[in-house]
Amino acid sequence: MKKKNLKTTQDNSNLNFFKTFLTSLVVILIFSVLPNLLSFMKINLESNEVVLNSSKQNFDEILDKQNKKNKIIKDSIKDRYSWNIFEDIDVFGKNEEDEDPQRLSASTIEELFKDNGYDLDTVKKTKLVNVGNQLSKLPKELQNIESPKKRKKLFIKIVLPLIIEENLKIRFDRKKLFKILNKNNTSQRDKAWLELKFKQYGVKNNDLAKLKIRMDEIPISLSIAQAAKETGWGSSRFAQEGNALFGQWTWSGEGIKPLEIEKDKKHRVAKFKILKASVRAYLRNLNTHTSYKEFRIERAIQRDNDKKLNSLKLVEYLEKYAETGKEYTEVLKKIINQNSLTDFDDVDILPTSLKMKNLI
Repeated sequence: MKKKNLKTTQDNSNLNFFKTFLTSLVVILIFSVLPNLLSFMKINLESNEVVLNSSKQNFDEILDKQNKKNKIIKDSIKDRYSWNIFEDIDVFGKNEEDEDPQRLSASTIEELFKDNGYDLDTVKKTKLVNVGNQLSKLPKELQNIESPKKRKKLFIKIVLPLIIEENLKIRFDRKKLFKILNKNNTSQRDKAWLELKFKQYGVKNNDLAKLKIRMDEIPISLSIAQAAKETGWGSSRFAQEGNALFGQWTWSGEGIKPLEIEKDKKHRVAKFKILKASVRAYLRNLNTHTSYKEFRIERAIQRDNDKKLNSLKLVEYLEKYAETGKEYTEVLKKIINQNSLTDFDDVDILPTSLKMKNLI
């Protein structure tokens, strides 16, 4: 009887030991896991995330990455096209280089053009020009060149590459616009680009039809004629002191006060850091200002008919550009005809790389 009780006592002792071991093991596990569990719960509570639904978490992470990617693309587009962000003409040119660019003499410029093989007769024949032949300022001696023919040729050589390059930027944008319009689905990158262009061209309500009309080139012959008229072929004070090729007015920005001005008028002629900024502002002016709405409509009609712009017809819609109105447009026609400026309308840039050649 005693042996049986002894055996029972031993079995109970073993059972108690096993229970104690299991309990200790559970407690150890709990205390080892609990800190990490609490930390994990704290992190997710702070971020207000639901960790039970792993598919939703993955979706949110992907969406967040895509939004960040779209922002990077949008910012990169803004940086790339910051040269013509939609802003008032009064502040145009203020983001150019702080240092004043060097002004070369007329003789030095002629020598440089000669060394580069830059000749207007060659340009008319090949229909190509090297946009590398760009200057930041007009030479002071330009107004002292006695031969009108020689002075005009030098002036055209200077402004031609500037006008062609700025037109080319618009051409690339227009080409991209039509590609987007022909797509079945518009990507986020395309939407960001369009948003920027609506702003640049002052188009409200995402009006694609209006953007298509505004985003277009200005004929080279017309641009040269207006620059020649407004500057006296580069000899005016506005052109020499302010790189103002097109006589655009400003009421609040930096500008040059005309010598003979009526007392009740407070405008100035807009001043630019470099010549290219003046060309850029001129193109934007004709493409956005309400005064030239009829000009843009006629240009769109010409595009729809034969795809080629006729400067002699377009000039008739620029009466509001100058106070002389109709007389001003007749003067421009004479400048275009007498100097055969339409010969430059189909001039393109000289491809200097395979990439540029493919873009043309």
